[in-house]
Amino acid sequence: MAGMEPEAGVTTPTPSAMRRALARARDGKTLDVAEAAVLLHARGDDLKTLSEHASRIRDAGLEEAGRAGIITYSRKVFIPLTRLCRDRCGYCTFVTVPGRLESPFLSPDEVLDIARKGAEMGCKEALFTLGDRPEDRWKAARDWLDAHGYDDTLSYVRAMAIRVLEETGLLPHLNPGVLSWQDFQRLKPVAPSMGMMLETTARRLWSEKGGPHYGSPDKDPEVRLRVLEDAGRSSVPFTTGVLIGIGETHEERADALFAIRKTAREYGGIQEVIVQNFRAKPDTKMRATPDADLEELAANIAVARLVLGPRMRIQAPPNLIGDQYDLMIRAGIDDWGGVSPLTPDHVNPERAWPQIDLLARQTEKAGFALRERLTIYPEYVKRGQPWLDPRVTRHVAALVDAETGLARDGALPVGIPWQEPDGGWEESGRTDLHTEIDTTGRTEDRRGDFDSVYGDWKEIGRKIKTGPQRFDTDIRDALRSAEKDPAGLSDDAALALLHADGPELDALTKLADDLRREVVGDDITFVVTRNINFTNVCYTGCRFCAFAQRKTDADAYTLSLEQVGDRVDEAWAAGATEICMQGGIHPDLPGTAYFDLAAEVKRRQPDIHLHSFSPMEVVNGASRTNLSIRDFLIRAKESGVDSLPGTAAEILDDDVRWVLTKGKLPTDAWIEVVTTAHDIGLPTTATMMYGHVDNPSHWVGHLKLLAKLQREGVERNGRRGFSEFVLLPFIHQSSPIYLAGLARAGTTLRENRAVHALSRLLLHGTFDNIQSSWVKLGEEGSRAVLQGGVNDIGGTLMEETISRMAGAANGSYKTISDMRAMVEPLGRPLRQRTTSYGTPSDERIAAAQASDGVATAVRKPLLPLLTP
Repeated sequence: MAGMEPEAGVTTPTPSAMRRALARARDGKTLDVAEAAVLLHARGDDLKTLSEHASRIRDAGLEEAGRAGIITYSRKVFIPLTRLCRDRCGYCTFVTVPGRLESPFLSPDEVLDIARKGAEMGCKEALFTLGDRPEDRWKAARDWLDAHGYDDTLSYVRAMAIRVLEETGLLPHLNPGVLSWQDFQRLKPVAPSMGMMLETTARRLWSEKGGPHYGSPDKDPEVRLRVLEDAGRSSVPFTTGVLIGIGETHEERADALFAIRKTAREYGGIQEVIVQNFRAKPDTKMRATPDADLEELAANIAVARLVLGPRMRIQAPPNLIGDQYDLMIRAGIDDWGGVSPLTPDHVNPERAWPQIDLLARQTEKAGFALRERLTIYPEYVKRGQPWLDPRVTRHVAALVDAETGLARDGALPVGIPWQEPDGGWEESGRTDLHTEIDTTGRTEDRRGDFDSVYGDWKEIGRKIKTGPQRFDTDIRDALRSAEKDPAGLSDDAALALLHADGPELDALTKLADDLRREVVGDDITFVVTRNINFTNVCYTGCRFCAFAQRKTDADAYTLSLEQVGDRVDEAWAAGATEICMQGGIHPDLPGTAYFDLAAEVKRRQPDIHLHSFSPMEVVNGASRTNLSIRDFLIRAKESGVDSLPGTAAEILDDDVRWVLTKGKLPTDAWIEVVTTAHDIGLPTTATMMYGHVDNPSHWVGHLKLLAKLQREGVERNGRRGFSEFVLLPFIHQSSPIYLAGLARAGTTLRENRAVHALSRLLLHGTFDNIQSSWVKLGEEGSRAVLQGGVNDIGGTLMEETISRMAGAANGSYKTISDMRAMVEPLGRPLRQRTTSYGTPSDERIAAAQASDGVATAVRKPLLPLLTP
């Protein structure tokens, strides 16, 4: 095969190069890719020396983990759910064609028969291995899924994982191939761990005809690296690894290890790395390719240990190493992977698993003790949330030794019901934070797990990209273009306008304000609304968010349904026409919580408009209830939701999002939620949070994307889906990413004026309403942007905790009198509106005037926010 040949000109490193690399390894120096590639050539005495260095690092890691001298394994059953696949790898004997199978998929009875027999033999892991999305290639697979009521292969995987948990107690470890961020959200509640081999980062082996991965869409290294990142973003303990001997060079092998290390450091989700040697198999395209040499494998293990460090668990499959157990242990492994006393290795069927007693003896001969672990490694068991989903916590607890995190001696799996967390809505924590934030303030300036939850800050910082420092369009030329066609500005012209200052900035804001007057008139609008953040417990790990807390943090809270309802009643009595309700992604709340919340709001006040649940919450709820986004939104609408806040948008560019957030939904998922909402008749807002690790080019892209989505929605549905655009300047003071030194200290007044004005221009014809945030801008800043295209100042809020927790100093509510005083110098009329920009009823206006737009229960004397 053409792709199997190493690159021409590759030579063995010189003895001096090997000595230098070994010396750096001995001295604990950080290796680069070139040095790692040199060490991969180590053989004989050089390999012995290399292995000594690697063993020393491994032993230090085991001692730090509290299990010195222990090598682990997992007692498992192998469940080959389907052997069909849409890929065509040149070395794979696992995958076959429909004509060679009795059925495209194992039946539920077959799956459970394997799992039950394994449980009887003391197995604790159910390894689900299958081909990637076979329904995309094979009609037989599609027909089987349709006939059995499953939307896709992953739906069947999820269903079988639940049945295995409930009927046998085995812990599923899922290997379904390439998964998206959304897929991880669906599968995480049913499996303590998942995995997928990276194999290699050598893209030529995938892209060049004749390569082992040619014609296999799921083997693109860029796609597979994204899977590793999405697993980390989703806080899924993840197994990956490299496959050596399929045509990659030593440099490419080293590069793959460094790529794994990068993701492991950034997200902390790689629980183990498998170093696997290629074994040729009959009836495959690569049947004549030589097997990878076992000394070569040992060198790769040792280099993996040096690159990945003492805390990474490194595994070599014991059925692929002949009798060279001691060699692999000396090279630095600390795990043998899954070993089955029942089922064969369906991927390498010619290589039987060693007997566990033999494995124990061989491990003992090398000076180590063999101990059984679970499919989720001890480190992640002990960390608990967010790494271990509450829905499988009981299943893990039934088998784990709480002290070590390993499998408990003598524990046998027993089926336990899989269900949403029980306990309902119980009040907990600092439920008065919505009022006390303005007086007492937050307890501490950061979460207790600040140093670990967000990933490696240095690795994160390397992903920040600076924007273009120059633009080719003259600002005056850009202004002339904006006068002719504001929405049609080129990217370069828009970027030029964002750099306007002095008289040119005044000209830009005047142009935007003239356009505002033409579109919506001179009224400055506001809504009498109450924010209800029903919980701030969240483990998503957004790096900008100062609101999210762990359950054990001093400022954490969750409201009961009754408390939510009481706050709705208070808002209605104060003349509110809207409830804006959002919360953290609390792991213990059931997926149906969103429906319960909406129903409670409408039970208390049927006529109030419920503006509720961000796209992130929608994806979370859909994943937990196993509903599609569309079906979840329909249920939410039936429960009482009238519109969605378009928050969780931040910047709609994944290069920025994956720096700014760890586990929040990607851009395409945000778009899917809001466009689906529009299609079923749920309007949404749109937002942009700016001024952190982004740059003006991202703002232009964000605005143009929103305009495009609005136009496409009108074409589909004959109506606009977005009701307004809200700009949210970054509040930095207590933001984790600022405290870590990666984000700048928010925006300047000049930038705020420019971006609000540009929003009016680029969204002309698609968005009528541009809203500013008095919470973030303050009164002076609000007046400035109201003279540059803005027509709405948001709501009275009654409670505003999110920005205040981040350090905003402008209070958590404004009365109608406060708003009138704020805008009075502008000489424009102030008008109360509804969520949809209509006019409230006379009764609502009168009630609002009587209370001045704020419930009595939340009024407090405003004091500065206290921060350490």
